[in-house]
Amino acid sequence: MKIGLFFGSFNPIHIGHLAIANYLVEFTDLDQLWLVISPQNPLKEKNSLLGEQHRYHMADIAVQDDRLIRPCNVEFNLPRPSFTIDTLTYLQEKNINHQFVLIMGSDNLQSLHKWKNYTQLSEQYEIYVYPRPGVRAEKYQSLYKVKLIDAPLIEISSSFIRKAIEEKRNIRYFLPPKVYDYIEEMHLYKK
Repeated sequence: MKIGLFFGSFNPIHIGHLAIANYLVEFTDLDQLWLVISPQNPLKEKNSLLGEQHRYHMADIAVQDDRLIRPCNVEFNLPRPSFTIDTLTYLQEKNINHQFVLIMGSDNLQSLHKWKNYTQLSEQYEIYVYPRPGVRAEKYQSLYKVKLIDAPLIEISSSFIRKAIEEKRNIRYFLPPKVYDYIEEMHLYKK
């Protein structure tokens, strides 16, 4: 089985994440896509990061009826900070019959050289890259073994969602309905 691993903090998961995930399982050779919720990205600030169980639960309720997309909390039980190469190695050891593909936005290519063992990552795993605003991914094709995916350009971000919630704006249609209801019920992201 060929499984795409879409890593992210999903803080919160939104319709942009799901549109990309849906595109990847329907328009590429992936059999399944796992949303890998990262407890802490070593290259990001932790100050606005909601607890991992909340973020996992939101991802779970967002895709609970989808057999091709599922949440994955594997990094919750691995040493921290989480490094993609370590997670991939662990998953490959536990799932020898699966082929894993790393999914990333083109904006991540700009900092890939800062990732732990990035050359090993690029050599051992396929990397599917979807477009992000303002980044021309083609220039990185000579540096890394990547496959550019012609997915729709999505300009929604979790930071935009969090800021809108803080400002008491109605962003109902930017989130899956169950995720919106959970955020409202739990008073998440409100100052």
